[in-house]
Amino acid sequence: MTVAKDNQPKTLLAVFAHPDDEAFGTGGTLAHYASAGVEVALVCATRGEVGEISDPSLATPETLGDVRETELRCAAETLGIKEVIFLGYRDSGMAGTPENDDPRAFINVPAAEVIPRLVGVIRRLRPEVVITFEPNGIYGHPDHIAIHRHTLAAFQAASDPARYPDQGEPWQPARLFYTALPRSFFVTMRDRLLAVGADANEFARFEDYGWADEEVHVTLDVADEIADKWTSFFCHRTQFGPDNLFRRLPDDEVKRLMSREYYALAWPKPEPGLRLDDLFVGL
Repeated sequence: MTVAKDNQPKTLLAVFAHPDDEAFGTGGTLAHYASAGVEVALVCATRGEVGEISDPSLATPETLGDVRETELRCAAETLGIKEVIFLGYRDSGMAGTPENDDPRAFINVPAAEVIPRLVGVIRRLRPEVVITFEPNGIYGHPDHIAIHRHTLAAFQAASDPARYPDQGEPWQPARLFYTALPRSFFVTMRDRLLAVGADANEFARFEDYGWADEEVHVTLDVADEIADKWTSFFCHRTQFGPDNLFRRLPDDEVKRLMSREYYALAWPKPEPGLRLDDLFVGL
């Protein structure tokens, strides 16, 4: 079992479901570590084929997958991501929509197909740190939950030489983190929307999913990267249109709210009360 890389840059691997998943909760983090010389890679399970289209002039349902792939590559370049890996599965849509029943949908792909592919990525890139969604996928999106589940399984399998021997030499990442937007963030966002007279009803469901504040292990200050993070949002033009939930407040206020990013340590098991200064501290 390999546990270290001698005289090579450290590597951070983020694993998400759709183009734009990387931007909100981790965009500043990815830019921060990329600028510090860490090799940052991103896995995207789908191309977001059934997402909303903010402006019909930007894409059609038939072209949306291609457009969103291009948008993600724009964001990746902005954030300094070295490699983007598309798994090529189909967006499953929001929970309870007809797209859930499409046999091509990511949620319908057998774990036995997805997990070894992710194991292969981990073994090839040999990241010290892996990031993915927490178990509820921030707000319960079926693809978010699926990529969480598959990434966790692949993380656990990647170091075992008896599992998926055709996917490369075993590798044990040092840490697995979940994106963990705390409940207090959603409460603050709701209160600020109400203060300016904007509709905040959508935040009721987010507060139910928010991560417990006391279980956040890393709060990363990404104020220095907020310009790149903000620019990366605008790469995702089909999703980040003028009606987007996070554009109902003044830009400067949203940037302040987005200047902190939050993580929960999933592996190794954290001691009660653990707080880390950053994702790589001590590695």
